Amino acid sequence: MTKKYLHRGSIAVVVAALLWSLDGLLRTSLYSLPPAVVVFWEHLLGFAILLPIIISTWRGFGKLTRKQWASVVFVSLLSGAAGTILYTAALGQVQYIPFSVVVLLQQLNPVFAIITAALLLKERLSRQFIVLTVVALAGAYLVSFPSLSVNLATGKGTLVAALFAVGAAAAWGVATAFSKYALKGTSYLHITAARFGITPIFALLFVAALGNGSQLFNLTSAQFGTLLLITFSTGLVALLVYYYGLQKIQASHAATLELAWPLSSVLVGWLFLQQGLTVSQLIGALLLLFATYTIARSTNDDQSSEAVAQQ
Repeated sequence: MTKKYLHRGSIAVVVAALLWSLDGLLRTSLYSLPPAVVVFWEHLLGFAILLPIIISTWRGFGKLTRKQWASVVFVSLLSGAAGTILYTAALGQVQYIPFSVVVLLQQLNPVFAIITAALLLKERLSRQFIVLTVVALAGAYLVSFPSLSVNLATGKGTLVAALFAVGAAAAWGVATAFSKYALKGTSYLHITAARFGITPIFALLFVAALGNGSQLFNLTSAQFGTLLLITFSTGLVALLVYYYGLQKIQASHAATLELAWPLSSVLVGWLFLQQGLTVSQLIGALLLLFATYTIARSTNDDQSSEAVAQQ
């Protein structure tokens, strides 16, 4: 296993985070649909696209252990269904992306992921990594809150959205470690396919429980087009890229590298929406870039050393 190959894992996680930074722009246009309905369709469409791969590599699924299947089912419920529903509900609550939602989601996600990875996967957290994670969190905060305070001017809508976002952060953070466990010794394509096959079942249960069945097939052509766009960008494609990267690096490192999300969101606003950057945002961006780059480099060095030692 070469250092260059390991380096691709870190890059893949960052690329997935960059794709996810665009997700809110697409998902907010679906605010009139119940979140569970959105989650059902985006995962069902993803599963349909992966179906040819599933059929051609069917025997690969037989190699998954019971614990791996249990992990996939848990991730499908916690992250694929509950987490995505909470995130979609947060965006739909305010009908636009407030910084508070994005930051709560991104800055709390690594906390839950790192704790779970340490408990479930027994990943050892070096002192350097802990320091770099704190630096990355500080950078993400500065990037997302230019005035150094949370804007709650939108009132109750933002507060409710923030609570939904915290729930999504917890769900996605814990699921990161379980996804890493499920990926052991198998193909990231199989784990992605299994997750997209199981999640619609849980989403359908949420649809029934919340009484949204009448809206399940009440989609406009524009909404269906947006769901397809999500599938081919921030949904299925982003998760494939992320699982490819997660399979190569530690779950705790992947969670911190995901903090590229708020940075990319601000850069998109600066480059395409003419939203200028403040001094605090520039400082935060530099801190975030330094921390993520150093973590990615140290991940490659550490895992390359382990690979050599095992030879």
